Amino acid sequence: MALNENLRLLPQRTMRSLLISLSHRRSLARVAVRSPLTRPIVARFVAGETLQEALPAILALKRAGLHTTVDVLGESVGSRDQAAAAVDRYLATIAALSERDLDPNVSLKLTQMGLEIDRSCCLENVMRVVEAVRGVSGFVRFDMENHTMTDATLEVWRAAHEVYPGVGVVIQAALRRSSADVDSIIAAHGRVRLCKGAYDEPASVAYRTRSAVDANYARLMERLLVADVQPAIATHDPRLIAKAISIVEREGIGRDRFEFQMLYGVRRDLQRTLMDRGYQVRIYVPYGTEWYPYFMRRLAERPANVTIFGESAGSLDVHVPLASP
Repeated sequence: MALNENLRLLPQRTMRSLLISLSHRRSLARVAVRSPLTRPIVARFVAGETLQEALPAILALKRAGLHTTVDVLGESVGSRDQAAAAVDRYLATIAALSERDLDPNVSLKLTQMGLEIDRSCCLENVMRVVEAVRGVSGFVRFDMENHTMTDATLEVWRAAHEVYPGVGVVIQAALRRSSADVDSIIAAHGRVRLCKGAYDEPASVAYRTRSAVDANYARLMERLLVADVQPAIATHDPRLIAKAISIVEREGIGRDRFEFQMLYGVRRDLQRTLMDRGYQVRIYVPYGTEWYPYFMRRLAERPANVTIFGESAGSLDVHVPLASP
């Protein structure tokens, strides 16, 4: 039986857990990044391995009327030198975006800045990026990693946000604690990107069913929209998008007071639909050689996509019409 057929037989949650587990396997990462077979597939999710490869993709999105946030891929570095090198890549990216009149908007992971090595070192590195973003009147968002990093991520975010308000953070609807975290961030006039969550978290800290995660997402989304703190609604789920549109129309919330965010290469049909309806849409554009963990989490979010390894990458865009609000 073919590998893809074996994979199809696995329960979805088992597949998700397996893919997330494999995302941490450095030995598999080394094989994957060297294989020419993976490149056409990965190119659907990742704009390139270098800044020069990514810039044309970012420019094309701008010309199409879409906004962008750029992620220089990398996480869980093992040394201060690696963290410093990651900072340098971000500084070069911010400069290149500004010089080309592209959105000086970036997203980063704190473990890439050295969070697991030394928190003070991480904060120093983060502030170098924040100062560069402030210098071009840009924006930086701290991605949220697994639940063990939540407190530290919010602590660093608060410190950076006090220095420059153009610093946002991600909140994951899958985590049980997120309701309290959203209230705290709203009180600090912070900007949240709300996502469902891409990590396989234990039931003690996270909702484990799709219905529970979706229900919490809808609650948090309404709270953020009504609070008028320029939230980013990060989802490809047409039902939640329709719910967001229903809320903003009911409450009379201007379309400049929030935005939808989607991943590069995912649901391009939905991106276009929202943009054509006059909503702000920002695309999360990753680039870099450290694409393996990111790629595996994208597969884990929709395990059925694992079958693309034996099919055309074009099969990723499944048309699901946007429900009427």
